[in-house]
Formats: sequence, C-alpha cells, structure tokens
Amino acid sequence: QVHVVESGGGLVQPGGSLRLSCAASGFTFSSYFMSWVRQAPGKGLEWVSDINGNGGSTYYADSVKGRFTISRDNAKNTVYLQMNSLKPEDTAVYSCSANLRTGTYWGQGTQVTVSS
Repeated sequence: QVHVVESGGGLVQPGGSLRLSCAASGFTFSSYFMSWVRQAPGKGLEWVSDINGNGGSTYYADSVKGRFTISRDNAKNTVYLQMNSLKPEDTAVYSCSANLRTGTYWGQGTQVTVSS
C-alpha cells in the first residue's frame, strides 16, 4: 500500500526558510518521479516542482525558481523541498505526490504560512 506523508511546515517570516520533507513507502521509490504542489487559500492547485527517480533532473514553476530546491534521498525514501526567501504569496498547503504507473498518490499536506 502506497503511503506519502509530508512534514516540516510552519509559520515563518518573509525572507525566511523552511525545509519540507515527504516520506514515501509501498513502492520502489527510486524508480519514480516525485512532485510538490501547493494550494493557497481560495485558489486552485499549483504545481511547484518535480524530481526524477535518481534526482538528476529537477523542474520548477517560474514562481519559485531560484528560491526553492527539490532533492531526494533514495536510501531514506524521502523527497525534500528547501524553500528560501519565502514570500507571503508562498502561503499554502504543500502536498507531495508519487507519480506511479497505477496512479498518483498524495499525502495529506503540510501548512506553510509566511507572515510577519
């Protein structure tokens, strides 16, 4: 059974940093793309970043490029999102997904609030 669990959210001041983690299980982690998406209050789902199975290729939305870094540790079945220079508009629930042949599996999300 596939499980995806995010952690690391919280309240941070503008300009600050947070690192989100996403622990996955129930599939061969290193074989699959992983993604981060976010949903701000009252808005639709926004794709944030992707990483391929070996971590050698990463992709970012223009809104976070240069500020966020996605990475993965396949020995720990975990993907990370390092978020720097955070802005109030980054406030959202951040969710991780495993993009498998059988479908896309989501975690419950973690709240990130950027406010002074």
